[in-house]
Amino acid sequence: MSKLLQNVNQRTQLAGENRLELLLFRLQNGQLYGINVFKVKKIIPCPPLTQLPYHHPHVVGVANTMDGPLPILDLLSAIQSGKVTEPRKQSVIVCEYNRRMQGFLVDRIENIVNLQWSDILLPPKGIGHRHYLTSVTRVNNQLVEIIDVEKVISEVTPVPEQMNSKISEDFAALKESKVPRTVLVVDDSVVARNQIKRCLAEVELDSVLLKDGKQALDHLTEMVNEGKKPAEEYLMVISDIEMPEMDGYTFTRKVKEDPRMKDIYILLHTSLSGVFNKSMVTRVGADNFIAKFDADDLASSVLDHFRKRSSPS
Repeated sequence: MSKLLQNVNQRTQLAGENRLELLLFRLQNGQLYGINVFKVKKIIPCPPLTQLPYHHPHVVGVANTMDGPLPILDLLSAIQSGKVTEPRKQSVIVCEYNRRMQGFLVDRIENIVNLQWSDILLPPKGIGHRHYLTSVTRVNNQLVEIIDVEKVISEVTPVPEQMNSKISEDFAALKESKVPRTVLVVDDSVVARNQIKRCLAEVELDSVLLKDGKQALDHLTEMVNEGKKPAEEYLMVISDIEMPEMDGYTFTRKVKEDPRMKDIYILLHTSLSGVFNKSMVTRVGADNFIAKFDADDLASSVLDHFRKRSSPS
């Protein structure tokens, strides 16, 4: 399996071309699932686990690894589809989400597939797994379900959303500014959209929420076709990178290539990790990049841009 992932860091050319690679795996329910390869650090056999008192029911234990303690989550249990009975016989996909390492128990690793983001679709209503499914696709005529892992993790280990009071005070000092006070938020995860919305509301900024890059591009295109200037309607855009239909890199590149909307400020905000993100910010023309989710970091980034727009030229 190490050979399967050894070239992950060499695949950055897919980013910005509206392509991605999915690591396919199965749980004990037999269903085929996928996860973006860029989020995968490694795949290991399930190591010995230490049980913690008062742990969340979906966490089967903590493994001691060279990288430090690694919580291991029973993904089958988290999506309400059963429970793994023998964790040590499972594999563990080690990922980094929202600045934290997390292991997911899986029954079997399948392979890696190269797809267009346009092949990744929002799930049809009533497909199942409650509200944990973020998107779907088909590979060799098999349905692949892409779980909203951010939602799973947020319910197991919630991220603090309270921001530093000093940041709120700094925003209050700019209350008389004439710059737009609405932010366009683009993210396919309902958890992420609501986190950002609450963060912005705390500093008295409004938000318009959209689910993917295509929706956002269509929205901005409609505005300019009506003679409006997006930069005069919105303070900025906060966009995820991983999204069905059109990813954040492609969305950013298309916006920045259009002279009618290129002036709008785009902050890429994603749980994807890796040094490739910094180079991709420059490559696609994004104005800034921060990792999810830290309320202070997000609010500070918005505040910095708010100040710049509020200052006389």
